[in-house]
Amino acid sequence: MSTSWSIQITLVQLMQEKMSVVYEVTVYTGDAAHASTFHNVYITLVGTEGQSESVELTSWLPSIHERSVKNCEVKCSKPLGELLVIILRKEHHILFPNSPWFVAKVEVKSPMGDIYPFPIYKWITDCEEHYFREGSAVLLSQEKHDITKLCWTKDIVEQQGLFNWAEYKSGLPHIMKAETYSALPLDVRFYFTKTIEMGWTAVKALELKLVEWAECKEKFRSIEDIQRLYSCHRTEISDYVHDHWKEDSFFGYQFLNGVNPMVIRRCRALPQNFPVTDEMVFKGSKQRLKDEMKNGNIFLCDYKILDGVKANIINGKQQYLVAPLVLLHKTPDDKLKPIAIQLKQTPAEDNPIFLPTDSEWDWLLAKTFVRNADFNLHELSSHLLRTHLLAEVFTVALLRHLPMMHPLYKLLMPHTRYTLMINFLARKFLISDTGTFTTFASSGGEGMLTILRRALSSVTYRSLCLPDDISDRGLEDVPNFYYRDDGLELWNIIYRFVEGTLSCYYKNDKMVQDDQALQDWINDIYSNGFTCEEKTDIPKRLNTVKELLKFVTMVIFTCSAQHSAVNAGQYDFIGWMPNTPVSLERPPPSRKGEATEATMLDTFPSIDVTVHGMATVWLLSKQSSDSEFLGNYPEQRFTDDVPLEKIKTFKQQLKNLHLQIQERNKHLELPYTYLDPKVVENSVSV
Repeated sequence: MSTSWSIQITLVQLMQEKMSVVYEVTVYTGDAAHASTFHNVYITLVGTEGQSESVELTSWLPSIHERSVKNCEVKCSKPLGELLVIILRKEHHILFPNSPWFVAKVEVKSPMGDIYPFPIYKWITDCEEHYFREGSAVLLSQEKHDITKLCWTKDIVEQQGLFNWAEYKSGLPHIMKAETYSALPLDVRFYFTKTIEMGWTAVKALELKLVEWAECKEKFRSIEDIQRLYSCHRTEISDYVHDHWKEDSFFGYQFLNGVNPMVIRRCRALPQNFPVTDEMVFKGSKQRLKDEMKNGNIFLCDYKILDGVKANIINGKQQYLVAPLVLLHKTPDDKLKPIAIQLKQTPAEDNPIFLPTDSEWDWLLAKTFVRNADFNLHELSSHLLRTHLLAEVFTVALLRHLPMMHPLYKLLMPHTRYTLMINFLARKFLISDTGTFTTFASSGGEGMLTILRRALSSVTYRSLCLPDDISDRGLEDVPNFYYRDDGLELWNIIYRFVEGTLSCYYKNDKMVQDDQALQDWINDIYSNGFTCEEKTDIPKRLNTVKELLKFVTMVIFTCSAQHSAVNAGQYDFIGWMPNTPVSLERPPPSRKGEATEATMLDTFPSIDVTVHGMATVWLLSKQSSDSEFLGNYPEQRFTDDVPLEKIKTFKQQLKNLHLQIQERNKHLELPYTYLDPKVVENSVSV
C-alpha cells in the first residue's frame, strides 16, 4: 500500500513538473564598487494572468568593479501572461544588515521565448519589497493594470522620501536637503572611481600650487615671478593666452569664445551713463559712432549687475570690484576690439573713459579691471547659477515627480548624473563661509550672495534657450563666434532627438496637458528654482507638445553643452593670472596718466590668492575617467524601438558635428573645442 502511494505521489510530481512553465531570469548587478550584496535576494514575477512564488535567486558574493551576472529559473504552474512587474527583496543579514545592492537591470525570458527587460539602475538599501515595472515607457493615463499603477505610487513615495527641498540662502534657488555626505542617497553619489579621482585631482592641485607658495601673502615683484608660478602647469591654450593677453583683439575675442560668452550684445544706442563721443573713439577718422551702430558694428558689455556689490577683505586687505561698461568695435577684418572702457556705472570726473590711445599701462589696467569683473560674474552667474544650481533644480524636481517608467525620466536621467553630489561638494568647499571662492575671490562673502540674487532676478526663459538668447542679444551674424555656431548646432541636434523621442509618447497637446506628473515637475521647477518670480517667464505649466520639446531641450542643453562652454576652459583662460585675476587689491584708477607696471603689480592679487585661484580652476577644468559624454547612454533605460533608434541617430549626428568642428579647428589660430560633442559631458558633474 505504501509503495503504491509513493508511486502515485511520484506520478503527481512528474505531472506537475511536466505541466509547470519555466521563466529564465538574468540579474545584472551594476559595475559600481560595492554594488553587490551578501544578502539572499528573492524575486517575484507578476503578469496579467497571475504571479509566481517568491523565489530565491542565490546567495551573493561581493563583486567589486566587475559587473556580475546571475541566472536562475522561476517555475510556475501556469503561464503568467504578459509580464508586467517584478518584485525584488533582500533578506535581512545579521552580519551585514545595511549592505546595499546596486541593481542594473533584470531580464526575464518567458516559456514562449519573449524577452522582458526591466531597467532599474538603483541601489536597494533596505529589506523591503521593491516593485519594478517592465521597461516600456508609459504615461500614467496609459496604465491599465492596478499593479503597474501601484508601481507609480510606490516609486513616487519612495523618491519623495529620499529627495526633499531645502533653502540654501534666501532669494536663491532651492537645493536638495542634505546636511552631510552620509545624508546623500546612494543613487546620486559618485562611483568609487570618481571619488578616488576627485581626491587625487585635489592632491595634484596642491602640487600645482606649490605648497610653499600657498601661504605666501607677499605681492609679485615682477611679471617674471608670475611666469615662474604659471610654469607649474600649462595647456596649449593657456600658453596662447599667456602670449596674447595684452592684445586688444584677444581681449575682444574672449567675449565671444572665452568662458563667459554671455555678456556681449549688439549696441544700437549708447546707454545714457556711457557718454562716449566720436572724438574719443574715431578721432581723425571719417567713421561715426552713430553710423557704426546703425551698421551693426558696435557691441556693448555692461556689468551693471555688479554695481555697488560689497567687495571682499582678504588677508586683512580690502579688495576691489567694479561694474564696468565696455564698448567694442567690429573692424573691417572681422576682429572685435575694445574702443572705450568706463570702470564705474556713474559718469564722473573721477571715473574717466579709458581709450586705446591712452598710455599702455592706463589701458591695460582698465582692461584688467574688466577681466576681474568678468571672472566674478562668470563664476557666479554664468557658471554657478545658470548651470549648477538650475541643473540641481531640474534634477530634484525630476526625482520627486517623475517615476522611472515615465519617458521623461528615462530621457533626462543621464543628464542628472553626479549633479547633486558635485553641488553638495561645491557648497561645502567652494562657496561656504570658509570655501575657496569665499576666501579668495573679490566678490566672496556678502558680495557673492548679492550677485547671485541679482542674477537670478535677471534670468529669463529666453536667456536659457540659446536661439532666443543669441537673437535677443543681436549676435546672429557676428563673425568668428564659435560658441554660437557650435552651440546652435548642438541645440538643433538635441531638439531633433527630443522631438523624435517624446513625440512617440505625446501624440497631441491634450496628452501634455493631462500628464499630471509632467505638470508637477514643471511647477516644482518654477516654484523652487525661480522663487515664483513672474518676470522670469519660466513656464509654470506646459500646454503643448511644442512647449514641452523646447523646455526639455533647454534642460538637456543647460546640463550638458552650456555647462561645458562655461566650465571646460577655465584653466585655459584663467590659469595665466594677469589675463583674469580672481581679485584686485587697489581701487580702480580715477585719473589717467598715472599707471605704471608697478601699479599693475600692486593691483594684482597676492601670491597665495593667485595660487589658490589657479589650483581651483585647474581642479574644476578636469574630467574624470568615468565621464559620460553627450549621446553615450551606458545605462539603457529605454527599451522601446523608437527611442533606441533615435539614440543611434543622435549619436551619429553628434559624431558628424565633431568631425565638422575638428576640421574647422585645423584652420584656426586658436581652436574652439568646448562644444565639441567629444568633450561635452552629459551632465553637470564637475
